[in-house]
Amino acid sequence: MPPKPISRMSRILMYTVLIITVLYLALCLALFIFQRNLIYFPQPAAIDAPETQLTLSVADAQVNVTVRPHDGPNALIYFGGNAEDVSRNLPEFSQAFPDHALYLLHYRGFGGSTGSPSEEAIAQDALTLFDKVYNSHPNIAVVGRSLGSGVAVRLASQRPAARLILITPYDSLEDIAKRQYPIFPVKWLLKDKFESWKYAAHITIPTLLLVAEQDEVIPRSSTEKLYGHFAKGVATLKVIPDVGHNSISDTPEYFKSLEQGL
Repeated sequence: MPPKPISRMSRILMYTVLIITVLYLALCLALFIFQRNLIYFPQPAAIDAPETQLTLSVADAQVNVTVRPHDGPNALIYFGGNAEDVSRNLPEFSQAFPDHALYLLHYRGFGGSTGSPSEEAIAQDALTLFDKVYNSHPNIAVVGRSLGSGVAVRLASQRPAARLILITPYDSLEDIAKRQYPIFPVKWLLKDKFESWKYAAHITIPTLLLVAEQDEVIPRSSTEKLYGHFAKGVATLKVIPDVGHNSISDTPEYFKSLEQGL
């Protein structure tokens, strides 16, 4: 018997499935190609006077650092969020930490730094900055906020930092991306995974995790998963009440907690 002809309805269904599949694959490709545009949002530096600027010359970029020089053993290295101008922290940090030299890293593409940001590039720049600072200041507190918490915990696992403070931290960027893009195979598409959990287990210095009670960006569960990867007695988790992801630094409790963490 000759095969039955495909009905008009079946053809429509087949073409619809094909179009949806092609569109889905196209979206996956676009997400893979443009993913770093969804992660990093470069900002110019609001404070860029010569006396507040240090430039790191690395292999393929010039990376700017906002600084407040100070003699003595103590220094604080800060890594900001994915859309943060870290120079804006200089006045308040200078007041809160008068006994520390301050080094606030502008990621590649941020604050006049050349190059393009990526997890590996930022990690290498962080190591370069630490090594430079350590020559003059052997007692270094490493602080990271949001995206920068992943930079900070990785650095502290590789260099002899004295203290580690993680502000609104996450277990991994992959974990956050899966929540934001649940229909896509993020595990296979994501280049910069910032797997903080992987480095937390190697931390032996006193560590403070600061949590915003009403964080709308980093779920509490992600921070608590990260907290669980630290060895017992190494880390302390503190929740600042009535604040969100971006407003956590607007409360006096924020700087009080940072000072106690040092």
